[in-house]
Amino acid sequence: MSGALVTLLLTGDVMPGRGVDQILPHPGDPALREGYIRDARDYVALAEAVNGPVPDPVDYAWPWGAALGVMDAVAPDARIINLETSVTTSDDFAPGKAVNYRMHPDNVPCLTAARPDVCVLANNHVLDFGQRGLEETLDVLHAAELRPAGAGRDTAEARRPVATATKGGGRVLVLSCGTASSGIPSYWAATDDRPGVDFVPDLSDRSADALVRRLRAVRREGDLTVVSIHWGSNWGYGVPPAQTAFARRLVDGGVDVVHGHSSHHPRPIEVYRGRLVLYGCGDLVDDYEGISGHERYRDDLRLLYFPSLDARTGELAGLRMAPLRARRMTLHQASAADSAWLCETLTRAGRTFGTSVEPDPTADGLLRLGRAG
Repeated sequence: MSGALVTLLLTGDVMPGRGVDQILPHPGDPALREGYIRDARDYVALAEAVNGPVPDPVDYAWPWGAALGVMDAVAPDARIINLETSVTTSDDFAPGKAVNYRMHPDNVPCLTAARPDVCVLANNHVLDFGQRGLEETLDVLHAAELRPAGAGRDTAEARRPVATATKGGGRVLVLSCGTASSGIPSYWAATDDRPGVDFVPDLSDRSADALVRRLRAVRREGDLTVVSIHWGSNWGYGVPPAQTAFARRLVDGGVDVVHGHSSHHPRPIEVYRGRLVLYGCGDLVDDYEGISGHERYRDDLRLLYFPSLDARTGELAGLRMAPLRARRMTLHQASAADSAWLCETLTRAGRTFGTSVEPDPTADGLLRLGRAG
């Protein structure tokens, strides 16, 4: 190890659309076309029914709550979020979608409050309001000086890795992509003449090698590389062998971090050849309070991931995690009991990969990655 470290912030799904959009200062049209709920404000009512009233309106920082203080305290070199909503006034509801997310463009300060360096967009909600909605999303993010990755007006833009500078003068390259297993329709793939996302058709060696080649084409000496991938089902702790093989192929090709997301709760963590693989980061910001049916997964508990990498080699020097709990559509520091539940659950889930999660004795309230005993 060289001693110089680069610390990243990696999050799961940030979904400030639908109900979250309705509590912000500039709510958009609340109309939905879901099977049971036709008004986004009903999601606010569900949250209030279980945890109490939510201010009307909230300030832009409200959905992040305690997460903002943790981010500032850790002070990562680069902040990377999975932005899983369109930012648009488009009414072009995507056909065949059971759920559609949009945030009004005037609520973009909710995103800038967290100061993300990269917003990865290759997911199954960024085109919920059609190509017009995606193009407006890109325009809004660029105007707010937020850098999108994984979606674009054509193939070249959607596939282009985004570079962000670190405090030490290096760079982090972020490539965002997604698979059908997360619910991304194949026809959302960007083409030479159609906006869309960087869609990975399968988890073959050929697909992994194609991502690696694109990173190598722009990688400079000293760059750290992240492949941020939207994949897998919403629930459960099992990791399909194809995902493990794909992640390892990426690492074998030189990728330093595999940032997986799509699941509604955290999934197992692996360290392969000294590199971090997050198979599912869970949700972070959403309007899921009060929705029943999967209580055993405790999707009210959220994690911020802060991996520290050796700046020279890209090897993982350590991973700290901040446990949070969603209540009243904001995030609070998790209780000791909730943190213990996360440690036990993720340690049990991580046994296949030889990893554990435990309290960090050097940082009050944080967790850290360990080796299974």
